[in-house]
Amino acid sequence: MKLALLLLLTPLLALAYSSAPDRDLPEPVTRARTEIRIPNPTDLITLKCDFHIHTVFSDGLVWPSVRADEAWRQGLDAIAITDHLEYQPHKDDLPTNHNRSTDIARGTGEPIGVIVIRGSEITRQMPPGHFNAIFLTNCNALSVSNWTDAIAAAHAQDAFIFWNHPGWERQATNGIAVWYPEHTQIYESGMMQGIEVVNGRSYCPEAHRWAIEKKLAMMSDSDIHAPINMDYQIDNGDRRPMTLVFAKERTPESIKEALRDRRTAAYAGGFLVGDERFLRPIFEKSIQIKNASISIRGKGRALVQIANESSIDFHLARAEELPDVDIPKEITLPAGKTVILEVKGTGSAATGEKPLALPYAVRNLLIGPDQALPVTIDLTARFTEKP
Repeated sequence: MKLALLLLLTPLLALAYSSAPDRDLPEPVTRARTEIRIPNPTDLITLKCDFHIHTVFSDGLVWPSVRADEAWRQGLDAIAITDHLEYQPHKDDLPTNHNRSTDIARGTGEPIGVIVIRGSEITRQMPPGHFNAIFLTNCNALSVSNWTDAIAAAHAQDAFIFWNHPGWERQATNGIAVWYPEHTQIYESGMMQGIEVVNGRSYCPEAHRWAIEKKLAMMSDSDIHAPINMDYQIDNGDRRPMTLVFAKERTPESIKEALRDRRTAAYAGGFLVGDERFLRPIFEKSIQIKNASISIRGKGRALVQIANESSIDFHLARAEELPDVDIPKEITLPAGKTVILEVKGTGSAATGEKPLALPYAVRNLLIGPDQALPVTIDLTARFTEKP
Protein backbone atom coordinates (compact mmCIF):
# COMPACT_ATOMS: atom_id res chain seq x y z
CA MET A 1 0.00 0.00 0.00
CA LYS A 2 2.76 2.43 0.99
CA LEU A 3 4.74 1.60 -2.14
CA ALA A 4 1.68 2.20 -4.35
CA LEU A 5 1.06 5.56 -2.67
CA LEU A 6 4.69 6.58 -3.12
CA LEU A 7 4.60 5.68 -6.82
CA LEU A 8 1.44 7.75 -7.20
CA LEU A 9 2.83 10.82 -5.41
CA THR A 10 6.31 10.91 -7.01
CA PRO A 11 5.22 12.30 -10.44
CA LEU A 12 2.87 14.76 -8.71
CA LEU A 13 5.69 16.12 -6.52
CA ALA A 14 7.99 16.36 -9.52
CA LEU A 15 5.31 18.29 -11.41
CA ALA A 16 4.78 20.66 -8.47
CA TYR A 17 8.46 21.54 -8.21
CA SER A 18 8.92 21.84 -11.95
CA SER A 19 6.10 24.38 -12.09
CA ALA A 20 7.55 26.36 -9.13
CA PRO A 21 11.33 26.29 -9.66
CA ASP A 22 12.08 29.01 -7.06
CA ARG A 23 10.47 27.20 -4.14
CA ASP A 24 13.20 26.79 -1.47
CA LEU A 25 15.80 25.80 -4.03
CA PRO A 26 19.42 26.95 -3.47
CA GLU A 27 20.67 29.93 -5.44
CA PRO A 28 23.42 29.29 -7.99
CA VAL A 29 26.96 30.06 -6.83
CA THR A 30 27.97 33.58 -7.82
CA ARG A 31 31.46 34.17 -9.17
CA ALA A 32 32.27 37.25 -7.09
CA ARG A 33 35.44 39.09 -6.09
CA THR A 34 36.11 40.37 -2.56
CA GLU A 35 38.13 43.55 -2.84
CA ILE A 36 40.89 44.30 -0.34
CA ARG A 37 41.00 48.01 0.44
CA ILE A 38 44.55 49.17 1.16
CA PRO A 39 45.47 52.77 0.31
CA ASN A 40 48.10 53.62 -2.26
CA PRO A 41 51.29 55.36 -1.14
CA THR A 42 51.90 58.64 -2.97
CA ASP A 43 52.33 58.15 -6.73
CA LEU A 44 52.27 54.34 -6.42
CA ILE A 45 49.69 51.56 -6.74
CA THR A 46 49.23 48.94 -4.01
CA LEU A 47 49.05 45.52 -5.67
CA LYS A 48 48.11 42.37 -3.73
CA CYS A 49 50.29 39.45 -4.80
CA ASP A 50 51.16 35.84 -3.94
CA PHE A 51 54.47 34.69 -5.40
CA HIS A 52 54.62 31.12 -4.04
CA ILE A 53 51.90 28.81 -5.37
CA HIS A 54 51.84 25.10 -6.30
CA THR A 55 49.66 23.09 -8.68
CA VAL A 56 49.33 19.45 -9.71
CA PHE A 57 52.35 19.99 -11.94
CA SER A 58 54.42 19.48 -8.78
CA ASP A 59 52.99 18.52 -5.38
CA GLY A 60 49.90 20.75 -5.38
CA LEU A 61 46.35 19.40 -5.43
CA VAL A 62 44.80 21.94 -7.79
CA TRP A 63 44.72 22.44 -11.56
CA PRO A 64 46.53 25.68 -12.55
CA SER A 65 43.42 27.46 -13.84
CA VAL A 66 41.84 27.15 -10.39
CA ARG A 67 44.75 29.10 -8.88
CA ALA A 68 44.01 32.11 -11.05
CA ASP A 69 40.31 31.98 -10.23
CA GLU A 70 41.02 31.67 -6.48
CA ALA A 71 43.28 34.73 -6.67
CA TRP A 72 40.66 36.80 -8.50
CA ARG A 73 37.91 35.88 -6.03
CA GLN A 74 40.13 36.84 -3.08
CA GLY A 75 41.07 40.27 -4.38
CA LEU A 76 44.59 39.56 -5.61
CA ASP A 77 46.17 41.37 -8.54
CA ALA A 78 49.05 39.02 -9.39
CA ILE A 79 50.31 35.52 -8.65
CA ALA A 80 53.38 33.47 -9.55
CA ILE A 81 53.08 29.76 -10.25
CA THR A 82 56.19 28.24 -8.65
CA ASP A 83 55.99 24.48 -9.00
CA HIS A 84 58.96 22.45 -7.77
CA LEU A 85 61.54 21.50 -10.35
CA GLU A 86 62.86 18.48 -8.46
CA TYR A 87 59.70 17.09 -6.86
CA GLN A 88 56.81 15.93 -9.05
CA PRO A 89 54.73 13.20 -7.39
CA HIS A 90 52.17 13.34 -10.24
CA LYS A 91 54.72 12.74 -13.01
CA ASP A 92 53.09 9.41 -13.94
CA ASP A 93 49.92 11.32 -14.81
CA LEU A 94 51.30 14.58 -16.20
CA PRO A 95 54.17 15.33 -18.58
CA THR A 96 57.28 17.00 -17.20
CA ASN A 97 57.04 20.44 -18.70
CA HIS A 98 57.86 23.05 -16.06
CA ASN A 99 56.40 25.86 -18.16
CA ARG A 100 52.99 24.31 -18.70
CA SER A 101 51.31 25.19 -15.38
CA THR A 102 51.85 28.91 -15.95
CA ASP A 103 50.52 28.67 -19.50
CA ILE A 104 47.30 27.08 -18.23
CA ALA A 105 46.87 29.56 -15.36
CA ARG A 106 47.34 32.50 -17.74
CA GLY A 107 44.51 31.23 -19.89
CA THR A 108 42.16 31.82 -16.96
CA GLY A 109 43.91 34.76 -15.32
CA GLU A 110 44.39 37.11 -18.24
CA PRO A 111 40.68 37.48 -19.20
CA ILE A 112 39.76 38.39 -15.60
CA GLY A 113 42.71 40.69 -14.98
CA VAL A 114 44.96 38.50 -12.82
CA ILE A 115 48.63 38.81 -13.76
CA VAL A 116 50.20 35.33 -13.81
CA ILE A 117 53.99 35.27 -13.54
CA ARG A 118 56.13 32.32 -14.62
CA GLY A 119 58.26 30.87 -11.84
CA SER A 120 59.85 27.76 -10.35
CA GLU A 121 60.91 26.58 -6.94
CA ILE A 122 64.51 25.37 -6.76
CA THR A 123 64.15 22.68 -4.11
CA ARG A 124 67.42 21.62 -2.47
CA GLN A 125 68.61 20.47 0.94
CA MET A 126 70.05 22.94 3.43
CA PRO A 127 72.17 24.75 2.79
CA PRO A 128 70.99 26.68 0.83
CA GLY A 129 67.42 25.27 0.99
CA HIS A 130 64.53 26.33 -1.22
CA PHE A 131 64.54 29.35 -3.53
CA ASN A 132 61.90 30.79 -5.83
CA ALA A 133 62.79 32.31 -9.16
CA ILE A 134 60.04 34.35 -10.81
CA PHE A 135 59.77 36.22 -14.12
CA LEU A 136 61.43 33.28 -15.84
CA THR A 137 61.28 32.79 -19.59
CA ASN A 138 62.05 29.06 -19.54
CA CYS A 139 61.69 27.04 -16.33
CA ASN A 140 63.11 23.90 -17.93
CA ALA A 141 66.58 25.49 -18.12
CA LEU A 142 66.77 25.39 -14.31
CA SER A 143 66.35 21.61 -14.13
CA VAL A 144 70.04 20.82 -13.53
CA SER A 145 71.85 18.76 -10.89
CA ASN A 146 73.92 21.47 -9.17
CA TRP A 147 72.04 24.12 -7.16
CA THR A 148 74.56 26.80 -8.06
CA ASP A 149 73.93 26.13 -11.74
CA ALA A 150 70.16 26.25 -11.21
CA ILE A 151 70.30 29.65 -9.50
CA ALA A 152 72.76 30.93 -12.11
CA ALA A 153 70.41 29.79 -14.89
CA ALA A 154 67.59 31.76 -13.28
CA HIS A 155 69.83 34.80 -12.91
CA ALA A 156 70.80 34.52 -16.59
CA GLN A 157 67.08 34.90 -17.43
CA ASP A 158 66.97 38.13 -15.38
CA ALA A 159 64.70 36.43 -12.83
CA PHE A 160 63.87 37.83 -9.40
CA ILE A 161 65.19 35.27 -6.88
CA PHE A 162 64.25 34.98 -3.21
CA TRP A 163 64.86 32.61 -0.31
CA ASN A 164 61.79 30.64 0.75
CA HIS A 165 60.65 30.02 4.35
CA PRO A 166 64.00 30.38 6.18
CA GLY A 167 62.25 29.54 9.47
CA TRP A 168 60.69 26.29 8.22
CA GLU A 169 61.50 23.44 10.59
CA ARG A 170 63.35 21.50 7.88
CA GLN A 171 65.60 24.47 7.18
CA ALA A 172 65.93 25.98 10.67
CA THR A 173 68.14 24.81 13.55
CA ASN A 174 66.31 24.38 16.87
CA GLY A 175 63.51 26.49 15.47
CA ILE A 176 65.80 29.39 14.50
CA ALA A 177 66.62 30.38 10.92
CA VAL A 178 70.32 30.18 10.08
CA TRP A 179 72.28 32.16 7.49
CA TYR A 180 74.94 29.89 5.99
CA PRO A 181 78.04 30.72 3.93
CA GLU A 182 76.10 29.45 0.91
CA HIS A 183 73.58 32.24 1.45
CA THR A 184 76.39 34.77 1.61
CA GLN A 185 77.67 33.37 -1.68
CA ILE A 186 74.27 33.79 -3.36
CA TYR A 187 73.70 37.21 -1.79
CA GLU A 188 77.10 38.67 -2.61
CA SER A 189 76.82 37.47 -6.22
CA GLY A 190 73.66 39.59 -6.55
CA MET A 191 71.41 36.59 -7.06
CA MET A 192 69.37 36.84 -3.82
CA GLN A 193 67.05 39.82 -4.00
CA GLY A 194 64.27 38.92 -1.58
CA ILE A 195 63.38 36.76 1.41
CA GLU A 196 60.13 35.34 2.74
CA VAL A 197 59.42 37.10 6.02
CA VAL A 198 56.09 35.26 6.09
CA ASN A 199 55.34 31.83 4.66
CA GLY A 200 51.84 30.48 5.17
CA ARG A 201 50.92 31.30 8.76
CA SER A 202 54.53 31.58 9.96
CA TYR A 203 56.39 34.85 10.57
CA CYS A 204 60.19 34.64 10.76
CA PRO A 205 61.79 37.45 12.82
CA GLU A 206 65.30 36.45 11.66
CA ALA A 207 64.22 36.84 8.03
CA HIS A 208 62.71 40.22 8.92
CA ARG A 209 66.06 41.37 10.39
CA TRP A 210 68.01 40.09 7.38
CA ALA A 211 65.64 41.88 5.01
CA ILE A 212 66.36 45.16 6.79
CA GLU A 213 70.11 44.62 7.25
CA LYS A 214 70.83 43.28 3.77
CA LYS A 215 68.26 45.37 1.91
CA LEU A 216 66.22 42.45 0.61
CA ALA A 217 62.61 42.71 -0.55
CA MET A 218 60.21 41.47 2.12
CA MET A 219 58.02 38.68 0.78
CA SER A 220 54.83 37.15 2.22
CA ASP A 221 53.40 34.17 0.38
CA SER A 222 50.96 31.33 0.89
CA ASP A 223 53.06 28.41 -0.43
CA ILE A 224 49.62 26.92 -1.05
CA HIS A 225 49.29 23.27 -2.08
CA ALA A 226 45.67 22.37 -1.27
CA PRO A 227 42.60 24.25 -2.53
CA ILE A 228 42.81 27.64 -0.83
CA ASN A 229 39.59 27.21 1.18
CA MET A 230 40.96 24.06 2.80
CA ASP A 231 43.78 26.03 4.46
CA TYR A 232 42.02 29.37 4.98
CA GLN A 233 38.48 30.07 6.23
CA ILE A 234 37.70 32.38 3.36
CA ASP A 235 33.99 32.72 4.19
CA ASN A 236 34.86 33.94 7.71
CA GLY A 237 37.19 36.69 6.57
CA ASP A 238 40.39 34.65 6.84
CA ARG A 239 42.95 35.71 4.23
CA ARG A 240 45.97 34.07 2.70
CA PRO A 241 49.26 35.90 3.27
CA MET A 242 50.24 38.20 0.45
CA THR A 243 53.06 40.45 -0.67
CA LEU A 244 51.98 44.05 -1.12
CA VAL A 245 53.86 45.50 -4.06
CA PHE A 246 53.95 49.29 -4.44
CA ALA A 247 54.25 49.58 -8.18
CA LYS A 248 54.16 52.45 -10.64
CA GLU A 249 51.74 50.60 -12.95
CA ARG A 250 49.64 47.47 -12.91
CA THR A 251 51.94 45.48 -15.20
CA PRO A 252 54.37 42.55 -14.81
CA GLU A 253 57.27 44.84 -15.70
CA SER A 254 56.30 47.35 -13.02
CA ILE A 255 55.91 44.61 -10.41
CA LYS A 256 59.40 43.34 -11.22
CA GLU A 257 60.85 46.86 -10.98
CA ALA A 258 59.16 47.41 -7.60
CA LEU A 259 60.47 44.10 -6.23
CA ARG A 260 64.00 45.03 -7.24
CA ASP A 261 63.57 48.42 -5.56
CA ARG A 262 62.30 46.67 -2.39
CA ARG A 263 58.95 48.45 -2.52
CA THR A 264 57.07 45.68 -0.73
CA ALA A 265 55.36 44.84 2.56
CA ALA A 266 54.20 41.57 4.08
CA TYR A 267 50.46 41.31 4.84
CA ALA A 268 49.47 38.24 6.84
CA GLY A 269 47.32 37.30 9.81
CA GLY A 270 46.10 40.85 10.23
CA PHE A 271 49.69 42.16 10.43
CA LEU A 272 51.55 44.47 8.09
CA VAL A 273 55.34 44.10 8.10
CA GLY A 274 57.45 46.54 6.15
CA ASP A 275 59.31 49.80 5.88
CA GLU A 276 57.90 52.83 7.67
CA ARG A 277 57.87 54.77 4.37
CA PHE A 278 55.01 52.51 3.23
CA LEU A 279 53.26 51.56 6.46
CA ARG A 280 52.84 55.13 7.69
CA PRO A 281 50.95 56.41 4.62
CA ILE A 282 48.82 53.26 4.59
CA PHE A 283 47.71 53.97 8.15
CA GLU A 284 47.30 57.71 7.69
CA LYS A 285 45.29 57.33 4.50
CA SER A 286 43.11 54.62 6.04
CA ILE A 287 41.76 56.61 8.97
CA GLN A 288 39.57 59.69 8.99
CA ILE A 289 38.95 61.73 12.13
CA LYS A 290 35.43 63.01 11.78
CA ASN A 291 35.63 65.63 14.56
CA ALA A 292 39.24 66.68 14.98
CA SER A 293 38.27 69.79 16.98
CA ILE A 294 37.03 69.03 20.50
CA SER A 295 36.11 70.90 23.64
CA ILE A 296 36.89 69.70 27.17
CA ARG A 297 35.55 71.37 30.26
CA GLY A 298 37.60 70.70 33.37
CA LYS A 299 37.61 66.95 33.95
CA GLY A 300 34.90 66.40 31.38
CA ARG A 301 35.18 64.26 28.28
CA ALA A 302 35.06 64.58 24.52
CA LEU A 303 34.11 61.81 22.10
CA VAL A 304 36.23 61.58 18.97
CA GLN A 305 34.88 59.57 16.03
CA ILE A 306 37.51 57.78 13.96
CA ALA A 307 36.63 55.94 10.74
CA ASN A 308 38.81 53.20 9.27
CA GLU A 309 38.19 52.99 5.54
CA SER A 310 40.65 50.16 4.85
CA SER A 311 40.26 46.36 5.03
CA ILE A 312 42.78 46.13 7.89
CA ASP A 313 41.93 46.23 11.59
CA PHE A 314 44.36 48.53 13.41
CA HIS A 315 45.25 47.68 17.02
CA LEU A 316 46.65 50.68 18.88
CA ALA A 317 48.44 50.79 22.23
CA ARG A 318 49.06 54.04 24.12
CA ALA A 319 52.74 54.98 23.86
CA GLU A 320 52.82 57.39 26.83
CA GLU A 321 50.60 59.29 29.25
CA LEU A 322 49.71 62.95 28.69
CA PRO A 323 49.43 65.61 31.39
CA ASP A 324 46.26 67.29 30.13
CA VAL A 325 44.12 64.32 29.10
CA ASP A 326 43.50 60.66 29.81
CA ILE A 327 43.16 58.40 26.77
CA PRO A 328 42.51 54.64 26.50
CA LYS A 329 45.49 52.31 26.92
CA GLU A 330 44.31 50.32 23.91
CA ILE A 331 41.91 50.91 21.05
CA THR A 332 41.00 48.91 17.96
CA LEU A 333 39.95 50.59 14.74
CA PRO A 334 38.02 47.83 12.92
CA ALA A 335 38.07 47.67 9.14
CA GLY A 336 35.24 49.57 7.49
CA LYS A 337 33.85 50.92 10.77
CA THR A 338 33.77 54.10 12.85
CA VAL A 339 34.66 53.95 16.54
CA ILE A 340 34.52 56.42 19.42
CA LEU A 341 37.69 57.42 21.27
CA GLU A 342 37.00 58.93 24.67
CA VAL A 343 39.32 61.79 25.69
CA LYS A 344 38.99 62.87 29.34
CA GLY A 345 40.37 66.06 30.83
CA THR A 346 42.62 65.85 33.89
CA GLY A 347 41.69 69.32 35.07
CA SER A 348 45.28 70.52 34.87
CA ALA A 349 45.23 72.08 31.40
CA ALA A 350 45.40 75.84 31.01
CA THR A 351 42.32 77.31 29.41
CA GLY A 352 42.47 78.00 25.71
CA GLU A 353 42.92 76.19 22.42
CA LYS A 354 45.97 74.12 21.53
CA PRO A 355 47.00 71.15 19.38
CA LEU A 356 46.73 67.76 21.00
CA ALA A 357 48.74 64.80 19.63
CA LEU A 358 47.60 61.49 21.10
CA PRO A 359 50.60 59.10 21.05
CA TYR A 360 49.98 55.50 20.05
CA ALA A 361 51.81 52.56 18.51
CA VAL A 362 50.00 50.41 15.95
CA ARG A 363 50.77 46.96 17.32
CA ASN A 364 49.98 45.07 14.12
CA LEU A 365 52.08 47.32 11.86
CA LEU A 366 55.69 46.22 12.33
CA ILE A 367 58.57 48.33 11.01
CA GLY A 368 61.04 45.95 12.65
CA PRO A 369 60.91 42.76 14.73
CA ASP A 370 58.92 43.73 17.87
CA GLN A 371 58.87 47.37 16.71
CA ALA A 372 55.39 48.78 16.18
CA LEU A 373 54.71 51.80 14.01
CA PRO A 374 54.46 54.98 16.16
CA VAL A 375 51.59 57.28 15.22
CA THR A 376 49.71 60.24 16.62
CA ILE A 377 46.03 61.05 16.46
CA ASP A 378 46.11 64.81 15.90
CA LEU A 379 43.36 66.93 17.39
CA THR A 380 42.72 70.53 18.29
CA ALA A 381 41.42 70.85 21.87
CA ARG A 382 39.75 73.81 23.49
CA PHE A 383 40.05 73.63 27.27
CA THR A 384 37.66 75.55 29.49
CA GLU A 385 37.24 75.70 33.24
CA LYS A 386 34.44 73.80 34.87
CA PRO A 387 31.68 76.28 35.84
